[in-house]
Amino acid sequence: MKGGSGGAGIAPAKRRWRGLAIAVLFLVVLSMLVPLGFLLGLHNVFHSPGHMALQHPSPSGDRSRHIDNLVRKLGPTLPKDILRGYVNEAKNETSSRNATPKFQQQKGIPIPPQVVMQPVTNKNTSNVNVKARTKAGADESGGLCELKYGSYCIWRGENREAMQDSMVKKLKDQLFVARAYFPSVAKMPTQNKLSGELKQNIQEFERVLSESTTDVDLPREIQKKSQRMEAVIAKAKSVTLDCNNVDKKLRQIFDLTEDEANFHMKQSAFLYQLAVQTMPKSLHCLSMRLTVEYFRDHSFDKELSEKYSDPSLQHYVIFSNNVIASSVVINSTVMHAKDSTIQVFHVLTDGQNYYAMKLWFLRNTFKDAVVQVLNIEDLNPDYYDKATLSHLTLPVEFRVSFHSNDNAPAIHNHVSIFSHSHYLLPKIFKNLEKVVVLDDDVVVQKDLSPLWSLNMAGKVIGALQICSVRMGQLRSYLGEHSFKKDSCSWMSGLNVVDLARWRDLHISETYWKLVKKVSMKEGSALLASLLTFQDQIYALDSSWVVSGLGHDYGLDIEGIKKAAVLHYNGNMKPWLELGIPKYKAYWKKFLNHDDQYLSECNVNR
Repeated sequence: MKGGSGGAGIAPAKRRWRGLAIAVLFLVVLSMLVPLGFLLGLHNVFHSPGHMALQHPSPSGDRSRHIDNLVRKLGPTLPKDILRGYVNEAKNETSSRNATPKFQQQKGIPIPPQVVMQPVTNKNTSNVNVKARTKAGADESGGLCELKYGSYCIWRGENREAMQDSMVKKLKDQLFVARAYFPSVAKMPTQNKLSGELKQNIQEFERVLSESTTDVDLPREIQKKSQRMEAVIAKAKSVTLDCNNVDKKLRQIFDLTEDEANFHMKQSAFLYQLAVQTMPKSLHCLSMRLTVEYFRDHSFDKELSEKYSDPSLQHYVIFSNNVIASSVVINSTVMHAKDSTIQVFHVLTDGQNYYAMKLWFLRNTFKDAVVQVLNIEDLNPDYYDKATLSHLTLPVEFRVSFHSNDNAPAIHNHVSIFSHSHYLLPKIFKNLEKVVVLDDDVVVQKDLSPLWSLNMAGKVIGALQICSVRMGQLRSYLGEHSFKKDSCSWMSGLNVVDLARWRDLHISETYWKLVKKVSMKEGSALLASLLTFQDQIYALDSSWVVSGLGHDYGLDIEGIKKAAVLHYNGNMKPWLELGIPKYKAYWKKFLNHDDQYLSECNVNR
């Protein structure tokens, strides 16, 4: 009895525990399926439009529909911020794991709100924007660069150029930042290790940059050193520092950098002036070689005095101490002359360059024209006034600046004028009545014969007038001398000189008197010349001369091609390395590049 009753009581208890275990197992399975179904549902509902929805196999269609129903019922009960987080996470995972560079270029890729650009009408904007988006990336602070059309980011993408020695510049920037953070980090006892790393990297960078100025000079392991420095700087930025200390250090380094920049600007200006005023090595070589060769054999030196003083011929005068420059002037003039047999060139130079000039023009012929080389230091002492020195002076160039009113920017003009040597012309060429004076920085492109039949109406000089600089604008320099305020200044370069009229008006005597009066003033030669030739200038047509090829980058090319004479007034002469490249071709084509001495001295190669 007892055994039977006991066995009957145990069986129901086991059945109850078995049912409870099955229920618990079902709940566990259900708890695992609900999150899985929720995530699957998110991919079906919120998938990115540019990608295909992920497909997951299910045991049967009924179970899939059952899970979807559960998600729909449970979904609205979840907080909105959690749903938003799941959505963003799902998008990020989908784009990062499944996207390829090819897919990233498709229109379906979602763009973060910070990177969405406003639509524009430019046809090429789409390509530029994509380029800017990929290049801009994140700035140093981690923020995205705002890609709005017309912003600096797009401008940088459109005008990006390959930077020379970019690694050296990057190292200097890293060194600049490390120096700014180091003093503040060094004051913190808890950051001794970081301070030591900063100091070690700074010293290493200083050593590398002291030995290397270009990327080619850098050691092979420089990339690793740069990465180590970048990591140390990142650590320093993550440390809580006193911003005032970092700001002070940055200001100190900025001030030092500004002083260094000013120093280099002054040094650059000095070197520029040195390059302008110093004879290039190649031209010095040419002058020395010609001088030595002249003294080796000058038996072929012949004088044609009958042509040198014949007033019926066309006489050109050039003041120069540059063999190549004077040769280009003569060659270009002869090449465009209709009749070179009536052309006579007189080159006035100094004793240092006399023999080089002599040999050059004896070795080189210019059609049927003749060339006379004169040493101004060997001329008759009676030619010289007491106020002059017996040495060559070339045309003087002035950069005149003035303000038209208080608000307008300064106006700059380059004016070249006669030097002291030019006022010896009537005495040097006593038998001549008219000459054409050419500066050694000009190139002739047309026949100059019409200048000899020019009627100057009793004026002494035919010259190009510069009415942007008038006498009235120079009244503070001219002082108490009488002058016409509206009179224009004039330029040397191409000048027709009536020597007979010059002698009648005693121009040279007037000039020397004015030089004595204004000798203490700045630009005395300019002021004396302007006052001397006041009312004695015959204005040449502007088509004769185009000036400014030695300083003005913006001249009209068509005007240059049509002009009879090109004047390279300014500091950037065509025979110098710093000459304006686009104007050099007009000058270089009159050089004989096959000449032995030019080749050996590397002149204009």
